[in-house]
Amino acid sequence: MNNDRRSVLQMLSDGKINADEAERLLSALDRTDAPAAAGAVRSTVGHNGTPKYLRVTVDADVPGEGGPTKVNVRVPMALLRAGVRLTSLIPPAARDQVNAELAKNGVPFDIGQLKPENLDELIQHLDELTVDVDAPDARVRVFCE
Repeated sequence: MNNDRRSVLQMLSDGKINADEAERLLSALDRTDAPAAAGAVRSTVGHNGTPKYLRVTVDADVPGEGGPTKVNVRVPMALLRAGVRLTSLIPPAARDQVNAELAKNGVPFDIGQLKPENLDELIQHLDELTVDVDAPDARVRVFCE
């Protein structure tokens, strides 16, 4: 247990803060400790150290394609989190159809299991992501900033 956590628990036991305040403080410590523990150094981060954008870049120069191809997508994390929350509003019948189509196309994924905490875990482990590209003249990067 680190000193910050110990201090929060001590303040709680001394009656200086209530249980809700202690929970918020411990959650804030968890959010700030996770990126540091992963060794992630990011240039564009939010006020609490979390990444603000999911970035996908593609640089390819495939012969016969008419020149170089460049793709640069920057998606705000707030949009991703909102989308994850919206999955709870999908009617069960539609969710089953989406899952069936995903499975039919070789993606065994249940969108009903998509939760905000899963997205946070994915973001924390995104530094470990590897993307394989079939073309030797192409570079694909997926990362958070």
